[in-house]
This record gives sequence, structure tokens and C-alpha cells, in this order.
Amino acid sequence: MKNFKSLIGLLSIVAVSFTACKKNEGGNDSFANRSTSAADYSQSSLPVVAVSGDITSSVTWTAGNVYELSGVVTVRNGATLTIQAGTYIKASVNTAGVQNGVLVIAKDGTINAVGTAENPIVFTSRRLLDGDASTLGIPGDFGGVIILGNAKINVGDKLIEGLANEDKYHYGGNNDEDSRGTFQYVRIEYAGFQLAPNVEVNGLTLGGVGRGTTIDHVQVSYGLDDGFEFFGGTVSPNNLIALASDDDQFDFDNGFTGSLTDAVAIADKNSTHSTSGGSSDSNGIESDNNAPAEDGTFSLLPKTHPILQNVSVFGTENTSGIAGLGYRNGIRERRGSEISLIDVIVSGYPRGIVFDTDANASISDITNTSVHGFTSSITAAVGAYVDGGGNTLVVNGTNASYFGVSQPWYNTPGTPATVTLPGWAAGWSKLVY
Repeated sequence: MKNFKSLIGLLSIVAVSFTACKKNEGGNDSFANRSTSAADYSQSSLPVVAVSGDITSSVTWTAGNVYELSGVVTVRNGATLTIQAGTYIKASVNTAGVQNGVLVIAKDGTINAVGTAENPIVFTSRRLLDGDASTLGIPGDFGGVIILGNAKINVGDKLIEGLANEDKYHYGGNNDEDSRGTFQYVRIEYAGFQLAPNVEVNGLTLGGVGRGTTIDHVQVSYGLDDGFEFFGGTVSPNNLIALASDDDQFDFDNGFTGSLTDAVAIADKNSTHSTSGGSSDSNGIESDNNAPAEDGTFSLLPKTHPILQNVSVFGTENTSGIAGLGYRNGIRERRGSEISLIDVIVSGYPRGIVFDTDANASISDITNTSVHGFTSSITAAVGAYVDGGGNTLVVNGTNASYFGVSQPWYNTPGTPATVTLPGWAAGWSKLVY
């Protein structure tokens, strides 16, 4: 069984501090900033620059302004959007049926968003930049960030979910080395927009993004849909944090074959939950090869096969009998998807890892991974996953304190406590409950 020292090793590049209070109750928040609580960010006093429509020539957003996005703002036609470290971006007040402040980098556009540990780039709720300390950030206040690329996806060409059917919102191609730029030290808070049932904008959506794109040190918190969703492509980000998403913390689809390294997914029992067929469908990680409407046999190529290394997935305490809590699986593999897990921790979900009958369990491999579930650790309905050895599987219906991880990781109210995992950039990723 992995001990606390092993957990520190798994998250050696992440410094995380928790206190056992609910979100929006104050304290220090991520990237050396104050919390996303009722009090406004100091940037609320800065001039506001309104942005709408397409960006078709290169432009720079500076930290001396707050940028307010109205509807879908799309970088395209060879343009580059540069965002300075410390810049804050919000959305205007949404009108019915109109996307709420979405930033899109089209497959012919480029993003150069480079923050720092001390001065991240922040996409956040307008309520935390409105000069009114009494207003609270609400999931869905900001639309989300979407990056589209020219790398392979298993349906050739596709419209990104959550946006209207226009050519500029399509993605996918044949260039797995494609670069859409750099996205570093960025925080996305209170994102999400539903265009139609099951058609939503996530915190950060990556469609057909190639491995030439640099994405690291990104945190998505308190969103209405997934924290991060990958539709095909080969991009291989690192140092990601997904916190308190309404749906899945990480989601993979349409032939994604990149890797995810040094990341953490953290559920919050105060979150709402997406539903499927009337039942909650919130997972730590969800992975599909493709949707049934695209191919009912789920055999399109390339197959979705993310490689996860040094990734930790944390749920809540046992929620059986507690109304309103609907977490399902730490990791769910379905619809032809495959996966490789190396040095992974999963804990605090009813089922740790589930391979549905239509998943490729026999093509998936699990090595040096510790899995806890309240009802089951690993379920492989058809075939067996490849056991790479060194795995620890635990089932316990009443105790979430496994692998050296205890409260307040599981959001249990009580005496405030702090857990600190030392890392290379202390203060970068302080998370608060």
C-alpha cells in the first residue's frame, strides 16, 4: 500500500493546501492569490475592455485591464492572442441562448498565454470583479476556453461541442505535431455553458490539439461541465488541477492519444452533478472512443488511449444514504476506449476503476497504481486489463483514509485542517474548501 511519502512523490510538482471549510468561505486560493470568495479581486478596480466577435489580427491583452468577453470570441485567420501574466478575463452578463463569454482559439489561430506562479492569467466570474464584495462567483458565470487544432481525431473532422455549427468551430486534421501556441499558469473558474442538453462548454476544451502545443500549470475550478475535455489529438499537458466539476474532472474522446502527467482531480461534495438517463454521471475520469451515433461498434481509429502518469483522483467520503451526492466512478472506461495508468492513485468513489462491457479492458494496462472503492476497486466486465504489477486494490465501504490520504481531502466538515504537499513552486496550487 502506498504511504503518504509515496503520495508526495506522485504529486511532487504540485503544492496543495486544503482547509476543511466549504468553498466561498475565505482563505487563500490557488497560484498565490486570495480565495474565490465573496470579496472581489483587487483587479476589479482596473479599466474594463469589452471584447466581442472574431480576432483576425494579432493583439495583446495586458494586466493593466480587465477584459470582458461578450458571446464567443474567436482567434482565427492566422492571428495570435497574447495574454500577459496577471491578466484577468470575465464574461459579460449572459442573454438567453447566447454563449456566456467563451474564448475560442480556432485551428488557424494561436494563443500565447504565459502566466507565472505569482501572476497567473485568470478567467473568472464577473461577480468577483464587479466592485461588490457581497456577490458570489457561480458556476457558469464564465463560458470557458476552447482550443482547436489540426491533429488527428477518429472522425476526421468535427464541430466542437457547445458552439453553433460554423466552419471556424470545426477541428481535426492530419498534423499530430500541430501547435496552437502556449497556455501556462492559467486558472479558469466558474466556467460552463449549456447550448442544449448534453451539449456544453467545459472549463478547458481541447479539440484535435497537437503535441506541438504547450499546456501546463492549468487549474479549472467550480465548472458546470467537465474540468478538462480532450477530443482526439496528441497534446500532452502536465501539471493540471481539476477541482469541483459538475460532471467529470477529466474526459477523453474521439481518439485522444496524448499523455497526462502530474495531475490531480478533486471532487467536492458541495458540487452539483450532471445526469445521464436521469441519474448522476459524475466521474473522476471518463473515457470514450466515440459516441454511439458516430460508430455503434466503437472501433474508429485512432483509438482513445490516454497515458496517465503520476495522476491522483480523489472523491469524497462514503456518500451512501446522503441525498444529493452522486459520484459514480473514479475512472470509467467505456465505448471502445483504452487507457494506460502508471503511478496513479484513485480513492473516495463508490467504484475505483470500471471497464464497461464495450471498453477495451484487455488493451489497457495498470502499473504501480493504488485503487480504493467503497463498493469495488477494479471491475473489468469483459477481458482483463494488463496487470503491470505493483498495484494495490482496496475495497472499504466506510473509510476513505487510504494510501496515506485522509481528511480534509474528502471534504468532511469538522475542525479545519491543512494538508500540504511540498513541491517545486510552493504557493502555486493552494486549493481551499
